[in-house]
Amino acid sequence: MDAIRDRTLVGSNADLDLDPVKRPSREEAMDAVRTLIAWAGDDPRREGVIDTPKRVVDAYAEWFEGYEADPAKELSRTFEDVQGYDDIVMLREIEVESHCEHHMAPFLGKAYVAYMPTNRVVGISKIARVVEIFAKRLQTQETMTQQICDAITDSLRPAGVAVLIDANHQCMSTRGVHHRHVSTITTQFTGVFKTDPTLRQRFLDFANRK
Repeated sequence: MDAIRDRTLVGSNADLDLDPVKRPSREEAMDAVRTLIAWAGDDPRREGVIDTPKRVVDAYAEWFEGYEADPAKELSRTFEDVQGYDDIVMLREIEVESHCEHHMAPFLGKAYVAYMPTNRVVGISKIARVVEIFAKRLQTQETMTQQICDAITDSLRPAGVAVLIDANHQCMSTRGVHHRHVSTITTQFTGVFKTDPTLRQRFLDFANRK
């Protein structure tokens, strides 16, 4: 990917027709890390940190690989032979490893995702992969919850989708207010999960099951 596209602009740049941002080279990214090391008060030439720029860039490539993946493609292969199955399909405790877009600090937790199929289902690993794709981008938890829900809705056209994410944010636990034992829960419900309180409660009961 040579350019960074599809970014939502706000404020004074919102109405401008701006060119795509050119993606920096690997060496430019490593130079940026050296600048941050020096800004923190250390010497980027010191033996202990001289290879840190390479390690950081390699880590960023892994942490943010979701920008290179397409959730719709993951959900494109579906199966229509469900033998009349018409109840919840749910994955519990999908690992969430993401980074806050405000401080670039990690937030870690679990996702619970369910959908009510109509005439087709998707391989269960694909649901987990969709969570992973959106998590491996700079995110807010609220946005990620909505994106997961929208991707499943758009690709599978189910009767409804339910998403719950429970995560701890290090931008809150290691800086600022320094509250280490606070988790954030976000939910999104569509279709029958939104209109049927009994079905929604079943989803929440499944999510809370130990």
